[in-house]
Amino acid sequence: MKTDFSAQLLATSSGSRANEILRSCVHCGFCNATCPTYQQTGDELDGPRGRIYLIRELLQSGANEQRARFHLDRCLTCRACETTCPSGVQYGELAEIARNRLGPQRPGWQGLLRRGLQWMIPNARRLRLLAGLGRLFRWAMPSYLAAQVPAAIGRAAAAQPGERPVLLLNGCAQQVSTAATNEHLAALLAARGVGVEVAAGEGCCGALDLHLGDEAAALDRIRANVDVLYARLQDVEAIVSTASGCGVTVKDYGRLLAEDAGYADKAARVAARTLDVSEYLAAQDMVWQPARPPGSRVAWHPPCSLQHGQQISGLVEALLQQAGYELTGVADAHLCCGSAGTYSILQADMSENLRAEKLRNLLAGQPDFIVTGNVGCQVHLAGPEAEREAAEVLHWVQLIQ
Repeated sequence: MKTDFSAQLLATSSGSRANEILRSCVHCGFCNATCPTYQQTGDELDGPRGRIYLIRELLQSGANEQRARFHLDRCLTCRACETTCPSGVQYGELAEIARNRLGPQRPGWQGLLRRGLQWMIPNARRLRLLAGLGRLFRWAMPSYLAAQVPAAIGRAAAAQPGERPVLLLNGCAQQVSTAATNEHLAALLAARGVGVEVAAGEGCCGALDLHLGDEAAALDRIRANVDVLYARLQDVEAIVSTASGCGVTVKDYGRLLAEDAGYADKAARVAARTLDVSEYLAAQDMVWQPARPPGSRVAWHPPCSLQHGQQISGLVEALLQQAGYELTGVADAHLCCGSAGTYSILQADMSENLRAEKLRNLLAGQPDFIVTGNVGCQVHLAGPEAEREAAEVLHWVQLIQ
């Protein structure tokens, strides 16, 4: 793609990088075939190729900022386009640059929602309190908000002694909404003599602020996490994440702080030691048993942050099959479920359409369980029970012993 950036913009690291990414695009449009929002609307500007044109226009001249904001806000950042792209266009990084240019502020109700989400979700104490209130008043909430209220409110997983300890990320939303995931993993590892460490002071990974275009807030959270996690590296074999949306961000700390002289090396080391739980368990010489009845049928939903962001596929399926589960076929497994962090709240209509399609595909094989690997997907797919029929929605780790 031809670009005409100003010398001033090219002199900045973000401008230079955006120029490099844009010039790698060859306009082929293969990306639209795997873009969930383009499949929904058929609008070129709701697909990666159209958004790339909008981003070029925004960065070159600042023109049509409102249009760019509208269509970028509708982007899930699922990064399925990156998996599909024959030219290796790093669309997720380009969208991040554009969102930082647009900033986090929005007018009206959208602006209030965004500020509220940034205030609430990264702070586990606030989220826990408000989740409790939400359970009391769920009946009065819009359906898209009520669906996000957890069925049970949890606490962060505790440390436990053992050899070859790992540092388990507790995250922010996960420890409140799906705490059973880390509790089960800790018990799973304890039964095999593996210790679990937790880092006091670990906070939000920064993904929420990044997705909302608030780079300054995101980098502050990332630096705080690097300080906490780096100090524990010498004590553990690995940093393990059971929330792929957090894991993909922590693995990117090296890039995000590459220009920060005080943090670049530490951030890169933290990123290099971080593993998704599927990577960690697949590398262990251990036997896995089913936690539920053997032969149970399982529909696996790979989170976008795992299959597209971290480019991990096949590991979870192999672990579940080793434990004796039967995996059902799922059509369009590469497509997003519509959760995408705050997307399920900020773009509720599109999100609910995507969830309905995803559930149809997951339920087609009549599974006993629907499993995934990210807190957002798990909460989103669990949604109203009537929509998912009898299938229970769990983190896949909860199915093995």
